Amino acid sequence: MEFRYIGKSGLRVSSICLGTMTFGSTTDEKEAFNIMDKAYENGINFFDTAEIYPVPPKANTVGITENIVGKWLKTKQRDSIILATKVAGAASGWFVPPVRHGLTAIDSFHIKKAIEGSLKRLQTDYIDLYQMHWPDTIVPIEESLKAFDELVKEGKVRYIGTSNDSAYGLTKANETSKNKNLSRFESIQNNFSLLNPRFFDELATVCRKENISLLPYSPMAGGVLSGKYNGNFYPQDARFTSYLNNESKRVRLMADRFVNDKTLKATAKYLELAKEYNVSPVTLAISYSKHFDFVASTIIGARVLSQLDDSLKAFAFKIDDELLSKIEIIQKEILYPMG
Repeated sequence: MEFRYIGKSGLRVSSICLGTMTFGSTTDEKEAFNIMDKAYENGINFFDTAEIYPVPPKANTVGITENIVGKWLKTKQRDSIILATKVAGAASGWFVPPVRHGLTAIDSFHIKKAIEGSLKRLQTDYIDLYQMHWPDTIVPIEESLKAFDELVKEGKVRYIGTSNDSAYGLTKANETSKNKNLSRFESIQNNFSLLNPRFFDELATVCRKENISLLPYSPMAGGVLSGKYNGNFYPQDARFTSYLNNESKRVRLMADRFVNDKTLKATAKYLELAKEYNVSPVTLAISYSKHFDFVASTIIGARVLSQLDDSLKAFAFKIDDELLSKIEIIQKEILYPMG
């Protein structure tokens, strides 16, 4: 079993983390318990959730995922698990979250409201890693960091992280923490996969220089890399099949980003590569996302128990130099399939 530290923190996590964003929507509580039990029994000690889960976020479902995780957490020794959750990002951004009347901001008021709600739903008195779900373009980062720092000093949070952030945003936050002697972001949770290697453009350098860890989410590109969308018909029970017909324009655009001509063309090549190496395309994709030195743990997901098997095999499968070179050839041939 491989464990890594997140940033400069004392959080020693399995190189694979279990994400929970479907728990309470497409995954019921019983199946969620089965998935978490199997992950835990196979060495995963790191679990990630958020106050607005499950997805897609709705006013009548927010908090359900944390409730499910909290019930399950009571069946385990709390200090054997590294638990991460997130405060909803600012309503001034790309999305108005259906919490706190859509007035969210990464300020002291909302951060404190959010943490109290998460602690109650998760049935715990502390969060190991508390993350900003996406940046606030209005509230100064110094104000946000002061509020997070207070939670660390109060013992409600051990460490903090950011998500969906930019190289500029992460660097500015890191420098502010240094100059103001505040808790710093030990991690950044961004989209990173075979189909979306943009993290290499700038953020990888920041993480390496400052010892901040990437926690990649969507290493399977929302399931696209499994090949399920490469047939003549999209599976009826697949996430993006429903997203493409969702009433929300934002949700439809997100589906278009993941499922398009370039992503399907690149996926076809990765399916052939997986076949060449006699490995599941799922195992290949997960292994790639956790391969790099700036990655602490890659976040996998499972709607049903059987989906865990190929992901767990990524603990053992390693990307060697020859395979990495073949992957890079595909990435150069089909640049940025997800935009």
